[in-house]
Amino acid sequence: MKRKILLLIFIGFFHVAASSQCAMCRAVLESEQGQSTAEGINDGIVYLMAVPYILIAGLGIFIYRKYRTR
Repeated sequence: MKRKILLLIFIGFFHVAASSQCAMCRAVLESEQGQSTAEGINDGIVYLMAVPYILIAGLGIFIYRKYRTR
């Protein structure tokens, strides 16, 4: 029971920290006249989102080839 409560508290702290960062980025991007920073932020988000999928796909291919050779 204590583990569940600690886990909920732990998740709650990280949720608050993540929400605060998004508001700060939004404020900076809305205040700028040019769109170059916004485009850079969007590209960075796409790169950060793509890397885990590429790693998981590579692991899946590795496991598939390992089992196929047996």
